[in-house]
Amino acid sequence: MAPTDDLDDRPTASPSGPTAPPAEPVAPAVAPADGTTLRNARMPRWLPRAMVLALALIATFQFGSWAFHQLTGLLINILIAFFLSLAIEPAVSRMSARGMRRGLATFLVFLGLAVVTAGFVTLLGSMLAGQIIKMIEGFPEYLDSLINWINQTFHTQLKRVDVQEGLLHSDWLRKYAQNSAAGVLDVSAQVLGGLFQLLTVGLFSFYFAADGPRLRRGLCSVLPPARQAEVLRAWEIAVDKTGGYIYSRGLMALISGAAHYVLLQALGVPYAPVLGVWVGLVSQFIPTIGTYLAGALPMLIAFTVAPWYAVWVLVFVVVYQQFENYMLQPKLTSKTVDIHPAVAFGSVIAGTALLGAVGALIAIPAVATLQAFLGAYVKRYKVTDDPRVQGHRLRANRPGALPRLLWARERRTEEGAS
Repeated sequence: MAPTDDLDDRPTASPSGPTAPPAEPVAPAVAPADGTTLRNARMPRWLPRAMVLALALIATFQFGSWAFHQLTGLLINILIAFFLSLAIEPAVSRMSARGMRRGLATFLVFLGLAVVTAGFVTLLGSMLAGQIIKMIEGFPEYLDSLINWINQTFHTQLKRVDVQEGLLHSDWLRKYAQNSAAGVLDVSAQVLGGLFQLLTVGLFSFYFAADGPRLRRGLCSVLPPARQAEVLRAWEIAVDKTGGYIYSRGLMALISGAAHYVLLQALGVPYAPVLGVWVGLVSQFIPTIGTYLAGALPMLIAFTVAPWYAVWVLVFVVVYQQFENYMLQPKLTSKTVDIHPAVAFGSVIAGTALLGAVGALIAIPAVATLQAFLGAYVKRYKVTDDPRVQGHRLRANRPGALPRLLWARERRTEEGAS
């Protein structure tokens, strides 16, 4: 019988047709080292879209960051205008409640503020110009007295003519004049920039105050009724706290101005009323550096009367500032704004770190508004009647003290029940 191995390798013919051609040999699949099967190496369809989306998100973030840094000044001006509108909101609302149009009421309030500010600046400018002229006219006498003191103390023979010649021909004076002439353009640019910022703040604050109800309606129209009540409540709290903050600052400005007026009047310094108003307003409404700016001008005017008067003014400014920081300001702020003195101090530091002088100015009303708004939604519980809560832990640790305290608490409970 013939072997079957050769017959199995031959191609078989189908009963309905010719013999089929032999199939091409297929290369055996090589398995990977980890035992997994090979798959078709094709890029997933979602990968290009994901890459495009990631690039778009990165570009959007970069553009948003660049736009935010470019608009930081405008956003800060809008924030100042918002708090300024909150400060004048009570006056505008009272005038509007009596039948006056809200736009006209806002205009009258701004007109009053502008007239008071312009009058104060004009009076202060005329006073400062007069004192500068007086100092220039009396400069030769001051120079003569200084030269005489130097000659008597150090046994020299200086003359005013020699000192003047040396000053006029000195390189320091020539360089200072050149730098001052070059800095005039910078000062002019800063003045124009400040006027533009003031105009921007004024326009936005006028809009916020005049169209306050319309702005609130527009904001509430995109919120559900429950959220609308919360927004209106937060707005009302912000108005109350900002008004309280302005009231406290105005009261401290009045006290500071009166105290400095008494000192300057006692020393015989001219323009004492104007200088008192200057110290009160600048020290309270210009944060961080307001105290130094407020005290510099009275010292300068007092120096024209007598040099030792400037020293007395400096000592009084430093002492009064400590009294105001540690005694007067915490009490007034806690009563009018209803915020703890430590929280007020910390909020000023945090606001200064974030936004500089603007942050220091609006930090207290912002934190007071946030605290009052959260206080309406934070649930509070009754504090347990524990000696440690009342600060009597040392007394409770004495032998026999704790049983007596527990007996007293049970006694009060029984008396309350009866």
